[in-house]
Formats: sequence, C-alpha cells, structure tokens
Amino acid sequence: MKVRVAVFDDHAKRRDGLRMLIDSTDNLECVGLFADCRDVVRHVLECKPDVVLMDIDMPHVDGVQGVILLRKQFKDLKILMQTVFEDNEKIFAAILAGADGYLLKQTSPTKLLEAIVEVTQGGAPMTPAIAKKVLQLFAQRSGAAKPNDFQLTERETEILKLLVDGFSYKSIAAKCYISSGTVNTHISHIYEKLQVNSMASAVSVALREGLV
Repeated sequence: MKVRVAVFDDHAKRRDGLRMLIDSTDNLECVGLFADCRDVVRHVLECKPDVVLMDIDMPHVDGVQGVILLRKQFKDLKILMQTVFEDNEKIFAAILAGADGYLLKQTSPTKLLEAIVEVTQGGAPMTPAIAKKVLQLFAQRSGAAKPNDFQLTERETEILKLLVDGFSYKSIAAKCYISSGTVNTHISHIYEKLQVNSMASAVSVALREGLV
C-alpha cells in the first residue's frame, strides 16, 4: 500500500516539484497540493493523507497554526515541517504544536523521501542542524524560570485561545464583538505579559504553559 502525502507550500513550482518527486517513488503517492492552511482541516479530511509536508512560512494561515488545527482532529496524522530558515521560535512552536519532524528545504530529495518513510514508521526525522537547535532550545527552556501566573485577564485569555486556534485579528474582533483596534491593544498586552514579540512565540508559550 502506498503512503499518501499531502503538500502545503505557497510556492507553486516547489509544490509541483514535490508532487513529481513523490509520484515517481514506488511506495509514495501525492494526494493533495495546497498553497496555505486556510482550509487545512477540510483539505485533510478530503484527501486523507498519511503524511503532511508542511511549509512553516505561508501567507494567511502559516504552518505552525496549521499543525495546531490539524492536531485537534487528527492525533495520528504524521506532519513533517519544512523551512528555509533555522528560526528558533518557529522550530519550538512547531514541535510544541505537535510536528513529527523538521527538515530544511535544502534537504536532498533522497533524504526527504527517506524522512517521509521514516515518519510513517514512528520516527522523528530532523535535519542535523535542526536537531542540534532543538536540543539547545529545550535545555535553555528547562532551566528557565516559569511563572505560573501571567496575570492575563479573562478577555486576554479568550483572545490568546483564539490566536492558538488560528483566528485572524479581524475574525477575533468579530467573534468578541470588539473593534480591531481593541484586539490589537489586547494582543499588545498579551505579548508584554508573556514576554514575547510575535504570534508564533505567544502560541508557543501558551501551549508550553497550558494557558489555553
């Protein structure tokens, strides 16, 4: 039986190249190509992949948010992250969100195909440079002080949960019946209290500390 693979990547040429690479391999089959994660759950329900190749940097809804959304419904789905960057916060956020492996896009086609097979067998493939960073990150985080109370208000906690769930600022404003400016103010306060400066970092802390 062939391993079914879905690709999420905002670069059309790369998507097509990955499809050709996967389909030219006897034990693999590409079952879907998608430019971002706006409808990631629906796409996965429809094409039923065994493995998702997930670009971490995409417009609209990125790969970290995509993993979070998928993990809520597909506990056993294998997800391999791919990026051109060795971004510490995004690596950490993706792993906390439930990614099974993390590869640089410069990974050779042979190594990529091996990683797809490895992850279906229960492995956690990582580019060596990424693996080293992950070990360093967890060592740093485990030695850091972890305050139990970030003093988030009820509204800030609600907005943080919506961020983790992948909602845009505009969607949060509509859902909470507040203005976009008020959402921005709340998010600024959340960033300050969590001591972060990006959405990926806020999501990472929220998941790590069990805030939502």
